[in-house]
Amino acid sequence: MFSLRDRDNDKGEVRVYPGKLQVSQAFCTVPVDSNTTVGDLIREALKRFGLEDYNCEDYRCSEVLLDRGGASLSSLRTFRDADGGFFFAVTERVLSWNERPWEIMKQLGKDSIRQMELMRFYLQLKQDPHGPNLALFVGNLPPNLSERNYENILTEFLGKENKFSKIGPIYYEYGSMVITYEDSDKAVRALYTLRESRFEDKHLLVMLLPNIEPSMTPNGVQPLLVFVNVKSGGCQGLELISSFRKLLNPYQVFDLDNGGPLPGLYVFRNIQNYKILVCGGDGTIGWVLQCLDNVGQDSQCSSPACAIVPLGTGNDLARVLRWGPGYTGGEDPLNLLRDVIDAEEIRLDRWTVVFHPEDKPDDSVKQVNSTGKKRQKLSKMKVTNEQIRKAVVAGSTSEDNSQIFVMNNYFGIGIDADLCLDFHNAREENPNKFNSRLHNKSVYVKMGLRKMVGPKMCKDLHKEVRLEVDGKLVELPQVEGIIILNILSWGSGANPWGPEKEDQFSKPNHWDGMLEVVGVTGVVHLGQIQSGLRSAMRIAQGGHIKIHLHSDIPVQVDGEPWVQSPCDVVVLKSALKATMLKKMKGKMKRRNTEPTMLVSPGAQLAPLPSNDGESPTDPTNTTF
Repeated sequence: MFSLRDRDNDKGEVRVYPGKLQVSQAFCTVPVDSNTTVGDLIREALKRFGLEDYNCEDYRCSEVLLDRGGASLSSLRTFRDADGGFFFAVTERVLSWNERPWEIMKQLGKDSIRQMELMRFYLQLKQDPHGPNLALFVGNLPPNLSERNYENILTEFLGKENKFSKIGPIYYEYGSMVITYEDSDKAVRALYTLRESRFEDKHLLVMLLPNIEPSMTPNGVQPLLVFVNVKSGGCQGLELISSFRKLLNPYQVFDLDNGGPLPGLYVFRNIQNYKILVCGGDGTIGWVLQCLDNVGQDSQCSSPACAIVPLGTGNDLARVLRWGPGYTGGEDPLNLLRDVIDAEEIRLDRWTVVFHPEDKPDDSVKQVNSTGKKRQKLSKMKVTNEQIRKAVVAGSTSEDNSQIFVMNNYFGIGIDADLCLDFHNAREENPNKFNSRLHNKSVYVKMGLRKMVGPKMCKDLHKEVRLEVDGKLVELPQVEGIIILNILSWGSGANPWGPEKEDQFSKPNHWDGMLEVVGVTGVVHLGQIQSGLRSAMRIAQGGHIKIHLHSDIPVQVDGEPWVQSPCDVVVLKSALKATMLKKMKGKMKRRNTEPTMLVSPGAQLAPLPSNDGESPTDPTNTTF
């Protein structure tokens, strides 16, 4: 608004931003001259914001020098700009009533062009109802300690003189929490102190969280929270996270490798209506849904609808919801966002799988240690950190040593889980080789071929398993594998249930409260199902399943495998809800009245400047 040629003029215009005031405009433009005072500026800005009936003495005007992305942390107040960007203020100075805004701008222009470009006038209530609170996310502590223990650990690192004002929420099962400061200087010291701290030989994870209030989201705006697993899909996630941070407000886009989903869900906890875009595989989606289960009761939006950019190997849930077999890197990220807007909301049934060990606790295959990681007594099972983060955290241990998991896709017993287990072990031993879907699938095929000529671990599985569906004992055919399906996609897009035909079973879907039970006779049969040459054997259909495993048998829940010792297994409908977004078929003509997904006061999809200060070009000028 202020240019080089204005430096010698006696009058001009300045922009005044509303900060956290609940107004619809991104800013207002106020004419000023050399005699205009800050008091005059406040009165005129209130009038232009439609707040002329309010007492101008209740407001203050601040001179704010902004730094995008929070590179400097000397004064950590969060502000909103006209293009939807959030900033950390490097300096904030409350102006006195008689200072001259035009003279301030002219002087800045003479001293530094960059400072002039980054200076803003912000109008705020003197008594800010949101307060100056700054939140830090702290992770990598042991899970399931008491609140007092967590407080003591952090206080030991910080010292009593720099203790936080408040702790909570605490995510006990993840060993992470949010601490809040009312003093920005203390927050900065705590940030650097904790980043250099270690507990049990692990560096603490510490993040400064932006403050997003409902008042920052104008009426009709449904923001989008984006989670990207940068390690999925051969590092395609790195490209996506960069693209989405340019198209959206960067504080809407979270790297799951840095604290998981919890920081983003905390930042959006006060937003009443938003959507989530998960960029990752089926395991990543399960991870996000599990975190939503844990924090939903403390959030204004307990079940936001979730869309998917498939970055995994199988992507079975993404296929069912029409998001495709896998992101190739050729798709325009802007079109991905448009698809999210067009998508329809659907319900996804979710299921609780409970493993009741038959033997005493020491004989159970799975145990939980003090760090929350699963231990396996059978050497064949190797659990990676990635598995733990995505799915094993979803399992909890009850007082009787039962293991409880939430299932979204399928539950396999026998040959299917055995192959899955071999694949996971191979990927753990050489993770750098598993960086493309084609390679992953070729490894899976080679393992299947070896199973054909090797000893059959799951031979006569039907004799080792007892199956009840809805209270009725089901006689099993001669099979080496059983798969219980919630969705009609398995093994990278195959449909084991098969096409519709006349039989005693009803047409299945993923919201009918029913599961489908199928059997496979061996590795060859598995290959035929994946090739689309045959279907699996339809065994049963129902909403409550009980299984008894008589011996050690490989199992997998949503692609996370282990060898399970003898136990009783119960699969029943979960009370947990999941709202998913299903991509619309075909192309749809878009209008300029589509709702925006930006946390922004305007409807313009304006890219934020890059780190070098230059704005990327948006060739479409699309309004959302």
